[in-house]
Amino acid sequence: MITIPPYLKKGSTIGITCPSGYMPAANAESCILTLQQWGYEVMVGKTLGSTSKNYFSAPDEDKIEELQAMLDDKNIHAILFGRGGYGMSRIIDQLDFKKFKKNPKWLIGFSDVTLMHSHVYANYNISSIHGSMAAAFNLKNNSPICVDSIKNCITGKKIKYSCVSHPNNKQGTVTGKLVGGNLVLLSTAIGTTSAIDTKNKILFIEDIGEYLYSVDRMLQQLKRSGKLKNLAGLIVGGFTDMKDTDRPFGKSIEDIISDVVANYNYPVCFNFPISHGKENVAVKIGVDYELKITKNKTTLKEL
Repeated sequence: MITIPPYLKKGSTIGITCPSGYMPAANAESCILTLQQWGYEVMVGKTLGSTSKNYFSAPDEDKIEELQAMLDDKNIHAILFGRGGYGMSRIIDQLDFKKFKKNPKWLIGFSDVTLMHSHVYANYNISSIHGSMAAAFNLKNNSPICVDSIKNCITGKKIKYSCVSHPNNKQGTVTGKLVGGNLVLLSTAIGTTSAIDTKNKILFIEDIGEYLYSVDRMLQQLKRSGKLKNLAGLIVGGFTDMKDTDRPFGKSIEDIISDVVANYNYPVCFNFPISHGKENVAVKIGVDYELKITKNKTTLKEL
């Protein structure tokens, strides 16, 4: 049975921390203002807009200390991660989830935060929110629908999304618990304690800035490890800013994915609005959804 953290109410506190890449404090100004307008208190960690001189927001020990404090603090009701990039895998095994398990709270983010979602679900069966992070609240970078979808998730509103059909879709209607996230992180988690069980699950994937051959390699890794074999369904989000080699790989990203799962009978949809682009709707990990793929459109509905 999945554990659903308490939904937020007016006056609840949301912590903002950056456990991965560096993020200027100015990039979170719109986010902080929006959360306050929604009626929440905001606690900003020192890793946001830190004095770091390299890629990371802070030294690992500082990031661990700050994130651990927010996980343990009963007065913080949700943690919104500032940005992704890289860094979660360096600290995930040094975090203590004992207090978090007793008093779970919503963890919100995507990209590198995929590892956190997978780890918490795989080990503690606690739901979290895959959705846009602090910078996305600047509507030049995202759409109002995506920001509002975060509010809907943290307040307990059941969500329903639709997108247009794609030629590579495989039609069908299924139900199952929703898992997934960034393809790189899902692939690198295989063989670790953060790897997710995908059997009978609806899996969603997305990525950014990868070479086409690299995407194929990661999908083959998921396939060889059995992660694609017994899915209820597959949702393919945005694969943004894909790159190709001088000698072309020879397939589009849609055809690469279709070929990898061609021998499986479950439904598959493409171009779902989960991505590193402007369309990145929030979804709850581990919660039951209905995925319906018809000739004309795809619908994902929380049950």
